[in-house]
Amino acid sequence: MPTQLEVKFHEAMEDIYRRAKEDAGYNATVFRRMVTDHGGLEAARRLINAGTVSDGYTALWERGHLDLTVEAVVIATPEFHSLFTTEELQVCCRRLREYGHTG
Repeated sequence: MPTQLEVKFHEAMEDIYRRAKEDAGYNATVFRRMVTDHGGLEAARRLINAGTVSDGYTALWERGHLDLTVEAVVIATPEFHSLFTTEELQVCCRRLREYGHTG
């Protein structure tokens, strides 16, 4: 059974899907399917641990909305840090820095 923090994180992942669609005009169907099928935390881990950024990450970068990426939500919300390894947090920081995110 998921912890309260894991439920809150899952809700945050659902929220960035909605916000990407509304604020950036990006319909992240693959991301939504991952969250639905695996849960927000597992979907985030899969994306973070992938060798490269996802197409969705690139699409949000092109639209000037890196703030709506999994990586940005993880880093911007210290409460979520305990859900991830040090290495995963470093990947998030590195990707955001490489793509010029200053948030």
